[in-house]
Amino acid sequence: MVKAILFDFWGTIVENGVFPSPSRQVQEILRLNVPFPEFVHRFEEAFMTKEFDSLQDAFSAVFSGFEIKENKVEMEELIGLWNKNKLLAKPFQESVGVLEELSKSYKLFLVANSNKGVVDEVVDKYDLRKYFTDVFLSCELGFLKTDPEFFSAVLEKHGLKKEDCLMVGDSLQSDVEAAGNVGIAAVLVDRRDRRSYERKIITLDGVKRWL
Repeated sequence: MVKAILFDFWGTIVENGVFPSPSRQVQEILRLNVPFPEFVHRFEEAFMTKEFDSLQDAFSAVFSGFEIKENKVEMEELIGLWNKNKLLAKPFQESVGVLEELSKSYKLFLVANSNKGVVDEVVDKYDLRKYFTDVFLSCELGFLKTDPEFFSAVLEKHGLKKEDCLMVGDSLQSDVEAAGNVGIAAVLVDRRDRRSYERKIITLDGVKRWL
């Protein structure tokens, strides 16, 4: 029986303020010719597993992580991109209503790969924090959702068993497979209905039928 629902943030509850996604634009800006899944993992590992004092420091870690020379023009473009995404990000149309309804019967947790401050600012801007029992960010935990330690931290802190939880997210790799690797059932949010996966929903309104 599900007691707790773990929600991803970007692409699940909140839509990005820029398109294509910030991660894809970072890859384009840095002209990195590697498969996107590989890029994302390396980028998030460098950018989202530490608490940096500034975006410049965080992106400096990205340059270093990909072993490329830091460039002032690219740095300014990256910082501008990240700030624009934060400024224009907003909850999907159904998000607030679904969170409000589910929070009455379940413990809700926000779990996200994120750098420091961005998720917090968007959550507070739209008064979303009241729906969540707790928030877990990769930059604070020190590892990404793909690391089993991430979900273990959630379970251990709140005395939950894996069978008590349902993960809801828009990434097969970072949400569905990552949760599955530690025995947590997951549902894929596929808003464009383009991916072949049995346990999927098009909007968050569909979560209830998997509980």
